[in-house]
Amino acid sequence: MINRYYSDKLAKLIKTNKVLVIYGPRQVGKTTLVNNFLSNYSGKVYKSTGENSQLRRVLESSDFSQIIPFFSSYDLIFIDEAQKINNIGQGLKIIVDQIPGIKVIATGSSSFDLSNQIGEPLVGRQNIIKLYPLSVSELMAQYGSAYPYEQINNLLVYGSYPESIMAKSFQNKINIISQICDSYLLKDILEIESIKKSKKLYDLLKLIAFQIGSEVSLQEIGAQLEISKNTVAKYLDLLEKTFVLYNLRPYFFNQRKAISKKSKYYFYDLGIRNSIIGNFNPVSSRNDVGALWENFLVIERLKKQAYKPIYSNNYFWRTWEKHEVDWVEMRDGKLYGYEFKWGAKTKIKTKNKSIWLLSYPKEAAFELVNQNNYLNFIT
Repeated sequence: MINRYYSDKLAKLIKTNKVLVIYGPRQVGKTTLVNNFLSNYSGKVYKSTGENSQLRRVLESSDFSQIIPFFSSYDLIFIDEAQKINNIGQGLKIIVDQIPGIKVIATGSSSFDLSNQIGEPLVGRQNIIKLYPLSVSELMAQYGSAYPYEQINNLLVYGSYPESIMAKSFQNKINIISQICDSYLLKDILEIESIKKSKKLYDLLKLIAFQIGSEVSLQEIGAQLEISKNTVAKYLDLLEKTFVLYNLRPYFFNQRKAISKKSKYYFYDLGIRNSIIGNFNPVSSRNDVGALWENFLVIERLKKQAYKPIYSNNYFWRTWEKHEVDWVEMRDGKLYGYEFKWGAKTKIKTKNKSIWLLSYPKEAAFELVNQNNYLNFIT
């Protein structure tokens, strides 16, 4: 078992008469994280899932006379896959408002449903954390500082889902990742949104998988899939909110303009991406290593931002003349631009750097991230 960043922090994050909400993709270890904590918890625990019909009936009732007696004898309540319970936020609000001293943990793999249902009812009553696939920092803490130097090529191909990392052979890794794709990847969307065209959704993912690091045209994708631009936008939004894709928007001085411009999309896990396109070839024989490297750095940086934490708005930057900066962070009133290069000896595109710094002379910085220094960027 691999210790997670939050393994020794849950006790402090769980507050009396508040709900700890743990979001994240399916199969990244949310349930395991909580169960490990509960194994050493001395209080009386109620533990169940959103698939429990009796639990759903009680919480969906929003009825004080049902909810309070059901939970009043417990010190801590743990509800896994809470997104399956309608109006879960209202039920949890009644619990934390009406049962003195109660502690609540709720996990979910679909942020769009949990955030909509929990956000408003639990204003001021919740603490939210996000659990990703394993970060390089977590892997180094478990296996030592040599791990990323020895395993970087495998991370780019097989990703960092816990089961995949611990698998003993490459074939086992492929089998595990394929199972996650087949059984879990789109489950929340297909169940909750009742989308019937699952093949279109999968074909959309495949098109996005071939466009990592490139701006995505909803019109062009819609034409290829023979669906409307609005349907493409809806599907991409759902894929983002179920932690399959990360949407990176462009930076403009006037941020209102950025909404109408093209985004870039990255996968939360590269093993999933490579499974979708059916390519688990080693890095040495691939022609998409630059895209893999960019996706890897983006997602690992998000993990670092979440765990440190680093409070930042993230963008990419591109001019009409096609000068670009791969990753831009706006934090503390300053812009930080980063250019990603796979090779250890690669150099900055001087024109990109100079035009970036000229465009924002008072508030911008610039840095090249390659194999020589990337650990500083992501750990």
